[in-house]
Amino acid sequence: MKFLRNLLAAILGTLIALGIIFMFFLIIATLTGSSDQTVAVKSNSVLEINFKEPIKDYGGKYKFTDIDYKFEEYNGLNTILPAIRAAAKDDKIKGISINNSFLTTGAANTKAIRDAIEEFKESGKFVYAYGDIFLQKDYYLASVADSVFLNPAGELDFRGLSSEVLYLKDLQEKSGIKMEVIRHGKYKSAVEPYLTDEMSDENREQISELLSSVWNTYLEDIAESRGQSVEQLNAFADELAARSPELALENNFVDGLSYVDQYNKLLRENLNLKKRDKINSVNIIDYAEYVSKKKKTAGKDKIAVVYAQGEIGFGKGNDNYIGQEVMSKALKAAREDDDVKAIVLRINSPGGMALTSDIIWREIEVTKKVKPVVVSMGNLAASGGYYMAVAGDKIFAEPATITGSIGVFATIPNASRLAEKWGINAEQVNTNENATAYSLFEPASDSFKAFAKEGIEDFYQDFLQKVADGRNLSVPEVDSVAQGRVWSGVQAKEHRLVDEIGGLNKAVAYAAQTTGAEDYVVANYPVYETNIKELLQGASGLGFLESREDVLKEELGEEIYNIMQRIKAVSTQKGLQARMPFEINIK
Repeated sequence: MKFLRNLLAAILGTLIALGIIFMFFLIIATLTGSSDQTVAVKSNSVLEINFKEPIKDYGGKYKFTDIDYKFEEYNGLNTILPAIRAAAKDDKIKGISINNSFLTTGAANTKAIRDAIEEFKESGKFVYAYGDIFLQKDYYLASVADSVFLNPAGELDFRGLSSEVLYLKDLQEKSGIKMEVIRHGKYKSAVEPYLTDEMSDENREQISELLSSVWNTYLEDIAESRGQSVEQLNAFADELAARSPELALENNFVDGLSYVDQYNKLLRENLNLKKRDKINSVNIIDYAEYVSKKKKTAGKDKIAVVYAQGEIGFGKGNDNYIGQEVMSKALKAAREDDDVKAIVLRINSPGGMALTSDIIWREIEVTKKVKPVVVSMGNLAASGGYYMAVAGDKIFAEPATITGSIGVFATIPNASRLAEKWGINAEQVNTNENATAYSLFEPASDSFKAFAKEGIEDFYQDFLQKVADGRNLSVPEVDSVAQGRVWSGVQAKEHRLVDEIGGLNKAVAYAAQTTGAEDYVVANYPVYETNIKELLQGASGLGFLESREDVLKEELGEEIYNIMQRIKAVSTQKGLQARMPFEINIK
């Protein structure tokens, strides 16, 4: 019996080992195959702008440390924008077709793509847009086209921007679990939902002004493209004057109502194709790969672009969150490369852990003593993101960038009321008076709150001083625009928190001009290191293995999954937080 058991165990172990080996070679074959494939761009083609996945600032470069394999993703602005510019000069590309619904990126990145297409139009090539459904961000992008077409049974949403904040004070009281909150800044409303059941006047003021600034950016661009006035567009939004396809056509939001086959007929006519001829189209992500692999890789000089994207955490960091290890390594590599003449730090972050923000700030300070550091802000560069930015020599922001949020807070969960309700009594034994820093099951002591407040005040004053030094302002001047308040890029420039309005392209051009670099190439950092184990766990984001997050998202739905992620983020926050003061979802 024992022999049979051992035999079965040996057979089972062998099968598992063979399965692992098979999976390993399958992964290698998949990676190698995908990297070797060359995107084919045929003559007389249309560049299709259709983003099916979220758009990052940086697609990313990746390195497998255990098998010495490298690859690159091409779904970031770092490759998308150069691809659109290259298409203007590519004889094979005759025009652009925008066919995008449910665009998942921020307002600043949407504008960057829109501006690139506006620049493309100068080539004289056509730009058309078609949609079954145009949400507001989709329409903002589509409105840059020469002509916009809507499905006769479709929808076009144009109503103004809105943001919703959930307040949890009553929920805490009913559940017996509350968040102990220590903060500085009357606008530091990331913690406001735990303290009250309704929005404060200060928070309502800042959100209202922020939304108005972003909305005005939308309106000004749409008005110019569609030959409307901003006042007329605002009136249309109030009246929901695009609520049906017929009204959208009547009020000049679109140029025609057509089904996709009719739209394709228009494309064929512009391509001089016959009725049955196939339209040669290439998706923007595929074309971005094509352009990236063709572009010049050697030049006399380099401008390094270091991407900091995601929330700021502690530790290594990856393509979804900013950690001090990856960022420090990238900045060090760029400053020690003799061919790199200047560094552009591209920030897209709502902030996060204060300690990590300070560690990266210091690395930027060290770097700019060696080479100029220019900062480019994406959708977000708030709180800890702004903390890093002030170390730069010059700061560029998009008009719709959300930035500022100069403030700090701490939140600690407390279940003392729940413990009392359920008859749980926590007893501590200490060697010293403050040995128990904090107990989840006991009310926060006055001494704990005092020490926490002291730490927050110290960090806030340090934050103010760093901004004052970096922006050549006095501490009182910074404090007057700080207090945790957020600003759009346009507002931030008015308050001298940024220097120029412009995108990454403008920041890179400035960095090159400052150093006298002419024949230069852009070198992107960081390189994210991973391994087979992370890949098998679905942590590398390659897409061909379904991760636990993918399964949860599919089962729960996008909205519930996002709520769960926010709760998870709050529960894992440690230490002081320099984070954007509210979860803003502009829609």
